[in-house]
Amino acid sequence: MREHHPVCIGMLAHVDAGKTTLSERILFASGSIRKMGRVDDKDTCLDHYEMERDRGITIFSKQAVFNLGEKPFVLLDTPGHVDFSAEMERTLQVLDYGVLIISGADGIQSHTETLWKLLCRYQIPTLIFVNKMDQPKAHKERLLEELKSRLDDRCVDFSVDQESLEFQENTAVLDERALDCYLEQGCLPREEIRRLIASRKVFPCYFGSALKETGTQAFIQGMEHYLQAPKYPEAFGAKVFKISRDSQGQRLTWLKVTGGTLKVKMSLSGEEKVNQIRIYSGARYETVPEAEAGTICVVTGPAGTRPGEGLGIEPASDLPVLEPVLTYELRLPDQTDPKQILGKLKLLEEEEPELHIRWDEKLKEIQAQIMGEVQIEVLKAMILDRFQLSVDFGEGKIVYKETITDRVEGVGHFEPLRHYAEVHLLLEPGEPGSGLQIDSACSEDVLDRNWQRLVLTHLEERTHPGVLTGSPVTDMKITLLTGRSHIKHTEGGDFRQATYRAVRQGLCRAQSVLLEPVYSFRLELPLALIGRGMTDMQSRSGKFEAPETEGESAVLRGTVPVSEMTGYQAQVRAYSGGKGRLHTELKGYAPCHNTEEVIAAIGYEAEHDVENPCGSVFCAHGAGFVVPWDQVEAYMHLESA
Repeated sequence: MREHHPVCIGMLAHVDAGKTTLSERILFASGSIRKMGRVDDKDTCLDHYEMERDRGITIFSKQAVFNLGEKPFVLLDTPGHVDFSAEMERTLQVLDYGVLIISGADGIQSHTETLWKLLCRYQIPTLIFVNKMDQPKAHKERLLEELKSRLDDRCVDFSVDQESLEFQENTAVLDERALDCYLEQGCLPREEIRRLIASRKVFPCYFGSALKETGTQAFIQGMEHYLQAPKYPEAFGAKVFKISRDSQGQRLTWLKVTGGTLKVKMSLSGEEKVNQIRIYSGARYETVPEAEAGTICVVTGPAGTRPGEGLGIEPASDLPVLEPVLTYELRLPDQTDPKQILGKLKLLEEEEPELHIRWDEKLKEIQAQIMGEVQIEVLKAMILDRFQLSVDFGEGKIVYKETITDRVEGVGHFEPLRHYAEVHLLLEPGEPGSGLQIDSACSEDVLDRNWQRLVLTHLEERTHPGVLTGSPVTDMKITLLTGRSHIKHTEGGDFRQATYRAVRQGLCRAQSVLLEPVYSFRLELPLALIGRGMTDMQSRSGKFEAPETEGESAVLRGTVPVSEMTGYQAQVRAYSGGKGRLHTELKGYAPCHNTEEVIAAIGYEAEHDVENPCGSVFCAHGAGFVVPWDQVEAYMHLESA
């Protein structure tokens, strides 16, 4: 009997670990493709874009469908290069299982640890395939020890005989229920191992070479035996995880059906209907009249969907953890109208939301947030291909953020003639890395539910600029306390104005802090050079623990501002004669180490930002007048909440 729902697996790896090769091997073994492609030969089924074949890397996540026995699977191949990690992270929202591929020759890289943390954050059960075991540096026992120490001590070798006493005991002791089952029955049933994997109590590890076809059959059998589809509700739900366009320029919404059934001509949000449902496998697709729960599919028709959006009963996802920390100026050819180009680039931003493409009025330039040099090259190629426009990028500038350290009430009032709205918001500091949290504590007796929803929508729909540098506000909770409308004169736009002004007025009253991106680093050097490494990190405002000795090397771990690390990788290679290794990964944001210098250099003046006013508009004698932010309390109509 065919299992009803497909199992969705995602392939994740550091670049060059052999992820696409393993994906091809799985598809070939299942009979889904007739010929196994090779990255070197530029003929893989999944990396079918010209840019990917030229570079030999995955840039866009892809889908393929296949069966193992009677069990249907969906495979999502994700980018391995760190510059495209936001695309990878969006895919995590729809996975049932993750497959983490590690190069046996290189071991665990810093990006591997980033992937592991994300799999943990999204609570995705994970299998590990250690690839390239045919290479001289690959030692199974050492690698297994590294997996246990640097990832999780519940990593278990599944490439051994799973009927053996040693394997069964090693697995059973990781969970109380499994141990009871093992002691009662004298063995560990397959259903129990399935449960352990699905609940992230055990992480199966396989070893082999996808290229040489060793160890892959055991891994594929493990997928068939141990992976199972989750149970889904009857009511319709879906999670959007990607927007793209096909070769005809048609907008495609990639989603996973998480409940019920999706049908052609069904309304997704508002009046937007599904015109077509496509099931992709590589570059090819077939159209279907409906898609059941568990299906990963593409729909055409909707124009307003966005990654992370929940449809039906499915809630929206949190913003991605991995975001760019550098802003670049987009340089256009002479005699090009930037405002006209901005609209076209916004289409790219739908597909890559982390680009945050914007027009800087003060500098008269288009800006984009970008992960790194490889992404710049890919973007240039995409813009040339899509819009026949040859662009360049300027020097990268750090993306700063702002937050607050105290609780304040922000008030916004908007009352030009025949308009009316007042909003009171509570602004509170949030936990580091929590982003912007939105809530309401307002009674519907005070402000109608529809107006409240409108206020919350306006809080969520935009990035709110801080008052120190105009950088985005983060790690803050905003709660709607109270508000007022007019029975005749209030329109929706009035609450937008009042809401934005309330945020700004609250930020002006609060104690703001400038935040900068920081790396966590791991610097490995010969023992004689560790003093040089410590001095370098201190001069770069880094913080670190006492170095640890590992054989003839010393390892320094800590954090350091991103702004201080330009070119240091090359310096390490030079002064260590190629023996030093520096791994960095974005840890998040922390208070800026040179706040006054940055504020002075940016030169932002909150009270003169006409696009983001801090004051409010009141009405007297038939005319509106502006009240500065520090005098609003004297004029406001509602009492402080």
